[in-house]
Amino acid sequence: MGVLNATPDSFSDGGRFDTGAQAEARIEALLQQGADILDIGAESTRPGSQAVDAQQQIDRAKPAVAHAVSLGAVVSIDTTDPEVADHMLSLGARIVNDVSCGANPELAHVTASHGASLVLMHSRAPQSDMSGFSEWPDDDYDDVTAEVSAELRIAADRAINAGVSPNDIAIDPGFGFSKNARHCFEILARLRELRNLGYALLVGPGRKSFIASVDPSGPAERLGGTIAACLLAAERGADIVRVHDVREVRQALAVIDRTGAVRTSAVRTSAEDIGTGSASKPPEVPDA
Repeated sequence: MGVLNATPDSFSDGGRFDTGAQAEARIEALLQQGADILDIGAESTRPGSQAVDAQQQIDRAKPAVAHAVSLGAVVSIDTTDPEVADHMLSLGARIVNDVSCGANPELAHVTASHGASLVLMHSRAPQSDMSGFSEWPDDDYDDVTAEVSAELRIAADRAINAGVSPNDIAIDPGFGFSKNARHCFEILARLRELRNLGYALLVGPGRKSFIASVDPSGPAERLGGTIAACLLAAERGADIVRVHDVREVRQALAVIDRTGAVRTSAVRTSAEDIGTGSASKPPEVPDA
């Protein structure tokens, strides 16, 4: 899954791709690099970010979504707003990426009404509640992996009750959301426990600040840590990895898969498979 931030203030590349020409070029580059899904967002989720109203999100995301759909891309709309999701699904987006862990039940209703897939990402609070990157009270969790797993299960149950098919649900532990660096590393180490929930598993370590806790660095300097995290995630059962650096991560996954040293068989061959229960089928080429 390749990332397009149609925003002026996202943590990694805010402002680089928020105009029509820049966004179109980024979309085409991500597809050429091998992205199977394009995740397009029009509201920053950096720590301290404030909500963006629905119409502004629509105005920002619409040109990018329309262009990506015109190229035949599988598009995910990164939003917590039902109005934005409804508009983008009507344009041809096929996935809603909900970073609020199902906080607004109407978002699941909208997703179900379009027969779309839903990604439920774990978070306990809006990003406006995070004081800084990887800054979250260490004692907010007694057992972070177990609690994240339980809360994702509850969110998935709510989505199913709203009409979303279990086969159309993916879960994401939410690195960098209501978690500090230690929490993120523990979840990464115990990722198989989330896999046991039975839903497709998406992991988004791309350029995240927990990497900087072991090597102080800016977002653009975290490629090595991103690749390492993606390889570990794939080995531990991730179906999809969400990254900015598609070519490099896809190449790393392909090399490790070819050697057989670490099987990345959970990583899908096609974004068509999101939420179809086919995660156990070994791919010929890993996804990014």
